[in-house]
Amino acid sequence: MTELLLDPSSWALLISIGLLAGFIDAIVGGGGMLTVPALLSLGLPPHLTLGTNKLSACFASGTAAYTYFKKQLFTPHFWKESLYSTFIGALLGTIFVNYISTQWLEKFLPLIILFVALYSLFNRMKEVDGDALPEQNSRLKLKQRLQGLLLGFYDGSTGPGTGAFWVISNMRLYKLNILLSSGVAKSMNFTSNFTSLLAFVYFGQVNWLIGLTMGCCLMLGAYIGAHSAIHFGAKFIRPIFIFIVMIMALNLGYNAWLS
Repeated sequence: MTELLLDPSSWALLISIGLLAGFIDAIVGGGGMLTVPALLSLGLPPHLTLGTNKLSACFASGTAAYTYFKKQLFTPHFWKESLYSTFIGALLGTIFVNYISTQWLEKFLPLIILFVALYSLFNRMKEVDGDALPEQNSRLKLKQRLQGLLLGFYDGSTGPGTGAFWVISNMRLYKLNILLSSGVAKSMNFTSNFTSLLAFVYFGQVNWLIGLTMGCCLMLGAYIGAHSAIHFGAKFIRPIFIFIVMIMALNLGYNAWLS
C-alpha cells in the first residue's frame, strides 16, 4: 500500500524537514538521518519509508553529483569499479531489506540512526591535502570493489549517513582531500540511491507524492545551504543537527521497543 492521507500539519512538517535536511546536508552531510525519522513519524511503514526516502534522496544526490562532475571533481572512468560494485551492493541491499519483517525493521531502524548520529558526533576527520588520484593497480581495484559493495549494500538496505561514510573512507583509503572525496561520495551516493529506488519501485514501496514533495524541498534546502555555508560554520551546525537526530531516534526507539 503506497497511499497515505496527511493533514496540513503533517505536510508542513514534511516540507520543513525537507528544507532543513537539504540545508544541513549541503553543509555537514547526513540529511537522511532527519528524513527517515520524519517519514516514520508520519505513519509510513518502514519499507515504504525507505523507498520514499530514496526517491527524495535522488533529487539531492543527483544534483550534487552533477555539480561535482561539471567542476571536474569526479572522473567516472577512474571510479568505474566503484560504480559497478556500488550498483550491485545497493541492489542486493534493497532486495535483502524488502524481505525483512516490518516489526523487526521498526525496531532496527532507530538503532541504526542513533549509531550513525553518535559516530558522526564523535568522529574527527583528519584533513588530507591529497589533490591527485591514486595510482591505478590491482590493489586499488580491490579497495574500490569492497568499498562499493559494502557501502552500496548499506545504502540499499538502510542508508542514513552513507554520504559521510563515503567521504571518511575515501580520505583514508585513497588519501584524497575532502573536496575530491565529496565528489566521489555524492556520485556513489546517487548511484546507490537510484539503484535502490528502482528496486523499491518494483516492490511497490514508494509514495510518489510524498517523495517528490520532499525531494523538491531537499533541492531547495541544499541550494540555500550551499550558499549559506560561508556564513555558518559546520562546527556550529553539526552538534545541533546531531542532537536533533538523536532526539528523534530515541523517540522512535522508545515507541518501537518500550511503548
